[in-house]
Amino acid sequence: MLRIEHLNYTYNPQTAYEKQALKDIDFEIGEREFIGIIGHTGSGKSTLIQHLNGLLKASSGSIFFRGTNIYANDFDLRTLRQKVGLVFQYPEYQLFESDVLSDVCFGPKNKGLSKEESANKAIWALRAVGMDEKYDNASPFELSGGQKRRVAIAGILAMEPDVLILDEPTAGLDPKGRDDILSLIDRLHKEKGITVILVSHSMEEIAKYVDRIIVLNEGEILYDAAPKEVFSHYRRLEEVGLCAPAVTYILNALKEKGLRVDTSAGSVFEAAKAIADALKTRMEGGDTPTC
Repeated sequence: MLRIEHLNYTYNPQTAYEKQALKDIDFEIGEREFIGIIGHTGSGKSTLIQHLNGLLKASSGSIFFRGTNIYANDFDLRTLRQKVGLVFQYPEYQLFESDVLSDVCFGPKNKGLSKEESANKAIWALRAVGMDEKYDNASPFELSGGQKRRVAIAGILAMEPDVLILDEPTAGLDPKGRDDILSLIDRLHKEKGITVILVSHSMEEIAKYVDRIIVLNEGEILYDAAPKEVFSHYRRLEEVGLCAPAVTYILNALKEKGLRVDTSAGSVFEAAKAIADALKTRMEGGDTPTC
């Protein structure tokens, strides 16, 4: 679906403030994938995703959407931005209409749909993100932080994108709000078949949802693999300011104490099963305790 080839981007080129933000980025994004892009502040995460729908143009390199170079002279960037939807960090600051329904209608109207078609798309999107009809005529500025996020996501969904990119969608929310938003994104991915790219600085937060993690460090890809593979490098992740999920540290500590446990688990459920299996093996005499 999306292919990024040798992408480089430099801010303020040929000035005293020149900074290379992306360095030879190369990867592909397939249909229906759920990808996490992880990195500490300043690693290049937000800069990278703004290239994926053409908001920023690479200093060098290429991006292909469904086989077509988005930098080709005849490529329609407007269509790309409808197909590759980007929800910015703190998206509630992008809400501007007087009521929720009007705000979500903005995207479909901008695509040229009629008022009735736009309303139908907006209502479908609002229900898809769990917003009851009682909020349709409410001011978006009177909603809670989590509700504002849902409305912002609905505004993108109403345009029926193939790819949904979310930049730190849980920033500033309480634990319940974070869980609600992440569960919503996971449900949309599974039920609607949307390719999701979730940007975060927290490995713990997205470990249970994504199929693949791309770790950025100083504008370069450090790892691009399944979560279990990435978590196995937890010591290296610490060196670049990131932490693996807590269960990774617990399982490795148990292994160092002599319990022959599978350390690749990425969720609490998987970790509990790995520990139970290891203890069962020990009790059955298949493992000799060393601690």
